[in-house]
Parts: sequence; structure tokens; C-alpha cells
Amino acid sequence: MTHHPTHVPTPIHRPTGLPTGITEPGVIVPRSNTVCPGQETVSAAQARELAERETREDLLARLGVPVGPDDGMDQFADHIAEATGMLYGFVNIFRGEQTFVGLHNPPPETGLLILDRTMSLEHGWCPAVVRRRRALPLWDVHASPQFSGNLVVDMVGIRSYFGAPLIVEGTVLGTVCAIDPDARPRTDAQHLLDTVKDAGTLVLDTLTTSAPTR
Repeated sequence: MTHHPTHVPTPIHRPTGLPTGITEPGVIVPRSNTVCPGQETVSAAQARELAERETREDLLARLGVPVGPDDGMDQFADHIAEATGMLYGFVNIFRGEQTFVGLHNPPPETGLLILDRTMSLEHGWCPAVVRRRRALPLWDVHASPQFSGNLVVDMVGIRSYFGAPLIVEGTVLGTVCAIDPDARPRTDAQHLLDTVKDAGTLVLDTLTTSAPTR
């Protein structure tokens, strides 16, 4: 399914794509209470994050969730972009990096940046959705200083973001989201967010009902 926006913003020409480096805590958990030279103890927050990552990986494997490009998830990403009228749509699974198992890019002829399938866990707004475990509507990212400074703003020129978490058995697997170079009216924010959340429900239904039996 190809999405043809009714309004195409001024093309954004970028020489390179987004960096895709993997960010890891890089900490060592000692086997005893004694901290050896060169080792650092993890904080409570880091320990929770490491435990959550392990739980997430186990759940992804048990459910048989795709961890690479997937035609079915691409169709969901197409739907998200079309239903919101935004140029980019994603089904985003969190592992060592953000992995867009479902991805909708704008048509190449628009001259807009074509995004890759992965991005660092430090970039974009999906990491905030995963941390807060609830949806995030940014009709204009510059309206919120907390979310205005971002590599996706600087390199891609994104002005609006609507994302919702994918939560199974209390664990956040990732997100569904839509982004666009144009800001949206604040009055449209709730409708756009509801549209993305509804798409997330469909994605979750597919992931859980197609899980292999054990």
C-alpha cells in the first residue's frame, strides 16, 4: 500500500541517514559484594533496565515476534501513516537498538529522507514512550522544551510525533508511532493519538494471537 500525502512539505535533503550505533550500559555486575579494581556496581535504575531487557528478549522469543523487517508489520506501518496523514509510520521493537520491523517511508519522488530500519536507543521519542509506559502526543515538538532537542529534529526536521507503547504481560516490547516534518494543530492531537493507539491494539492482537503454542 503506497501512501500519497495530500500535502508534501518542502523536500528535506540530507547527506546521510541517521546513525545506528548500539548503546549499551557498559557496566559490570560483580559476583560478590566486593568491587574489584576497574569494576563498577550498577545503580538500581540500571539493574531494573537490564532486567527489563532480559524479560523483553524472553517474551519476544516466546511470542515469536519478528525482530527484523516483516511484511505484515510493514502493512501496519502503512496503515498508521495513511490513517494519520503523516509521512512516516513505524512498528518499533526495542532490543540492543530500536528496530523498525514495520516501516513506512514517503515515496522516493518526494525527495524526503528515506529512513533505515534501525536507530540508537538514545534517539527519537520512542525511548520516552517506553520509559513512561504510556502514549506521547507531540503535535509540535518545539512546544515542549523537554522533547524539542533531538537528533530526529536536527537531522530529519521532524515537527510532530505520536507514539504509543506495545505492552504484553506488563512488559513494553516497543512502540507504534507516526512522525512528520509538519507540526499539527493542537486540536487534532487527541484524534491522531487515538488513531495510533488503535493501530497499536491491532498490532498487539496480531503478535499475541499468532504466538506459537508451547
